[in-house]
Amino acid sequence: MKKILEIIIYGRGGQGAKTTAEIIAQGALLENKYVQAFPEFGPERSGAPVQTFVRIFDKSIKTREPIFNPDCFMVLDETLLEIFDGFQDLDKNSFLIINTRKTKAEILKEIKFKGKLIIVDASGLSMKVIGENRPNTVILGKFAAVTKMVKLENLIKVFRNKYQEKLGMEKANKNINAIRVAYEEK
Repeated sequence: MKKILEIIIYGRGGQGAKTTAEIIAQGALLENKYVQAFPEFGPERSGAPVQTFVRIFDKSIKTREPIFNPDCFMVLDETLLEIFDGFQDLDKNSFLIINTRKTKAEILKEIKFKGKLIIVDASGLSMKVIGENRPNTVILGKFAAVTKMVKLENLIKVFRNKYQEKLGMEKANKNINAIRVAYEEK
């Protein structure tokens, strides 16, 4: 890796943006990378906008400032596109992964973005596979597939270690299946 890889995840309180950042960071740790993962939010409450940040690098990461021009944005709730901006300033090699039912053309009417726009109905897929609206689980699979920043098997391993006991085997397996389905979806 030549430069620090930076990720911003936008979500609403309760959607799992912080958890997504932690799983990505821990997955990168399994690949012997150095990582940072940290949230930024105002008063904590369910439904409030949340942003989380992740850095991944081959060497120790010295910087501690917020991320402004990430390699990847992940948006768990498309309504946050109205609140957060800065997509137009991103490099053409950056990724924007959005949980939405809208088409790419519809999204590009709302925002200016010249990078790689990835649309996934994470909420719909989550309801279908898990039976609950867990867009962050689906977004993890899509993130692994399109960015190649962290290997799928490491994200799954971290998820299983973190949640199998808490959720139970059946529910953990459904979430892992959602990660895999999103990874394989074209």
